[in-house]
Amino acid sequence: MSSVVLEVCGLVKRYGDKTALDGIGFSIAAGEMVALLGPNGAGKSTLMQLLTGLFVPDAGSLRVLGHDMRTDAPRALAGLGVVFQQFALDLDLSVRANLLFHADLHGLPRRIALARIAEGLELVGLAGDAGRPVRALSGGNRRKVELARAMLHQPRLLLMDEATVGLDPVSRRQLTQTVVDLCRERGVAALWTTHLVDETSRADRVLVLHRGRIEFDGSIPECLERTGAGELEAAFLQLTGQQV
Repeated sequence: MSSVVLEVCGLVKRYGDKTALDGIGFSIAAGEMVALLGPNGAGKSTLMQLLTGLFVPDAGSLRVLGHDMRTDAPRALAGLGVVFQQFALDLDLSVRANLLFHADLHGLPRRIALARIAEGLELVGLAGDAGRPVRALSGGNRRKVELARAMLHQPRLLLMDEATVGLDPVSRRQLTQTVVDLCRERGVAALWTTHLVDETSRADRVLVLHRGRIEFDGSIPECLERTGAGELEAAFLQLTGQQV
């Protein structure tokens, strides 16, 4: 059985005469955390829109657990858990009610849903907050609830789409660590998109996306060796043609 969870091959997406993604390809294996690093306008959002089925590519393919997003989208999407850049919780409902609503969308029996909600909130350190309204939580804890929600249906691939925007440094580190733990302990594959270089330090691999093309795919040490830079930020700036 293949350990490849996500396979992207020759992916192209255009908007009119603008090419947002220009034939990119990569794969992610079970248990692997991959950071997708790119400046604003690199194509990260377009890739996420394709991965979540919001748009279809003009060319190339996306496969999740072997299921082609173009021809077998329901099965491909069933393997995904997503934390989007924009908050997507009902602020006036309790944490538990938000999670139960999502569990109902996935058709989870109530007994299983409640057990997974308890497990998920324990995982993110919010076991005592199930009855609190989301409005009463900090931004970092709201993100943790969204991560618990994304994992309710036990996806094999977790997409983190600029998920730390607006969070303080401590909350960012906590969220990153939780995702690393999911990869290491549960074999979840994760794609973490960001423009913040420091968020890639725990990743197994880094993808540098610039102007719709992947300029680098490998480990941080390999990136430093290739560019001759002393730190990842300098390597990133070099790969994306920005001044240090």
